[in-house]
Amino acid sequence: MRASFLTKLFDLIAPRQCALCGERLSASESVVCGPCHLAMPATDYAANPYDNPMARLFWGQLAVERVAAPLFYKRRTDVAVMIHDMKYHHQPGLARRMGAYTARQFMREGFFDGIDVLVPVPLTRRRKWERGYNQSLEICRGISEVTGIPVNDKAVKRVTFSGSQTRLNIQERRENVEAVFRLTARADELHDRHVLLVDDVVTTGSTMTACGRQLCQVPGLRLSLMSLALVQTARFAG
Repeated sequence: MRASFLTKLFDLIAPRQCALCGERLSASESVVCGPCHLAMPATDYAANPYDNPMARLFWGQLAVERVAAPLFYKRRTDVAVMIHDMKYHHQPGLARRMGAYTARQFMREGFFDGIDVLVPVPLTRRRKWERGYNQSLEICRGISEVTGIPVNDKAVKRVTFSGSQTRLNIQERRENVEAVFRLTARADELHDRHVLLVDDVVTTGSTMTACGRQLCQVPGLRLSLMSLALVQTARFAG
């Protein structure tokens, strides 16, 4: 991808850094440098979004069409550190750039063809106030910048805070997020639309399932799912 004159100029004034290694980016690089891009734990799920290990998490739980994440997430890796920074170190711009980065990759596979609207998994008011932003909304904004697909962040809201899911098993995660999402009046705008629900990280799929079930109450709505990363476990090793 050729860099614009403005990009080259800004790089001279304020050099951009790779989100993973911190090295200076070249004018043609956007979020990560070439070596880090090649080393990133890619999933290739966008090439087969109807049947892949992430999609199977939702089979029997939720009526979904396309499901994909560009990256695997594993603790204490560069990707994990980057996503932690994105969520907790006030870097909404990084979330937006990663959304755009993913969109450019997924567009090559036709993943966004026919998608009408992007919906981020919402945070509670308290979480959003603590962080200052919703990282999933910023990811959506990055996708929208590349694809032109509009964002609706008002259709569903999170009505309770269910606490961290980190140390819970699959059944406990499902119970923890049950009934925490509610549709709003803005959900009427999603009638007969193909919605892409977007989050940052998927572990068991419990949060997206709970949110997606609310969205599927909208008449005629078709649902697809995307996250930046899928937590890598032994079940995804192959």
